[in-house]
Amino acid sequence: MGLSKTGKGITGHRGFQLAKQHPKGPVTVCGCGEPLLHHCTSAWATEQDAVSKESQRVQQGDVLSLRPPSPKSSACLLLYPTWTSPQLRSTSTGTGSAPAGRASSATLCSTGRPSKSGPSPISVGSTEVSVAVTPDGYADAVRGDRFVMPAERRVPLSFVLDVLEGRAQHPGVLYVQKQCSNLPTELPQLLPDLESHVPWASEALGKMPDAVNFWLGEAAAVTSLHKDPYENLYCVVSGEKHFLLHPPSDRPFIPYELYTPATYQLTEEGTFKVVDEEAMEKVPWIPLDPLAPDLARYPSYSQAQALRCTVRAGEMLYLPALWFHHVQQSQGCIAVNFWYDMEYDLKYSYFQLLDSLTKASGLD
Repeated sequence: MGLSKTGKGITGHRGFQLAKQHPKGPVTVCGCGEPLLHHCTSAWATEQDAVSKESQRVQQGDVLSLRPPSPKSSACLLLYPTWTSPQLRSTSTGTGSAPAGRASSATLCSTGRPSKSGPSPISVGSTEVSVAVTPDGYADAVRGDRFVMPAERRVPLSFVLDVLEGRAQHPGVLYVQKQCSNLPTELPQLLPDLESHVPWASEALGKMPDAVNFWLGEAAAVTSLHKDPYENLYCVVSGEKHFLLHPPSDRPFIPYELYTPATYQLTEEGTFKVVDEEAMEKVPWIPLDPLAPDLARYPSYSQAQALRCTVRAGEMLYLPALWFHHVQQSQGCIAVNFWYDMEYDLKYSYFQLLDSLTKASGLD
């Protein structure tokens, strides 16, 4: 098992994907962890074309549904719109005439292929989720001389969908990104739609994931350059994510500085103010924007070798622990990722040595 790279990515696909070794060469791995070559028929390939077309409609505001593409692959993460009109939505949910917005019509299908008579929806529209709110889409990022964390709100998922579709307005940029295994804790209704782990990854790593996270947000939401102590299996359900990656060996060229921690607060007037977290110690963070690096201030970054990849609906990215990553996304992108705790072995010791040498040499 490994990460293959060709001119067009793995097996002709764009970007990076996970691959397994197979007598016929690398095989693209589906969201269920099984080689597509093994369980995908021509009918399923035709269905994939339909998924691609439907994904465009999803971005235009259709109700969202997680369901497997075939009876054999209950863990595959693919997106389908459940309804295309208020009448169908209200009929499926039994709410009568559909109200404005999604207060009672935002649903996701339960596991299994919907029957001809329609899906059996699980209502999640009224479920409250934690949402990060920032003025510019940058949560947990350097702003001036502060490391600023987002304001947090609890709102119905239906409201987030309304904002994403332009049906409602809210100051700033919204991003469902709480992490800390927010999928099982905040949206347990969706758990039947996917495995609790990635079986082949759990076997390879010898452990179960520490967290399963759900991500949903606006195109303006950006994840600043950072690294995590987790083996990350990142599955895009709808839309696409754009990753800029650096291997741990690029640490000498990636600057860190210490910043006073602060948090955005949303005022009653709908404006943002930055409030210092006086009880917290200073936070080491990367001040550099890899998309527009200030090479006059950070000349060493010119020696770093960035990798870029786009992960699309139905694709999975394996992001190894301690790899630096900066992430952007399309409007309304939905993703689920599995965090497996890293092994604190020789690779970790090597990175700690590299980090210490970088600091001692004054490269930061």
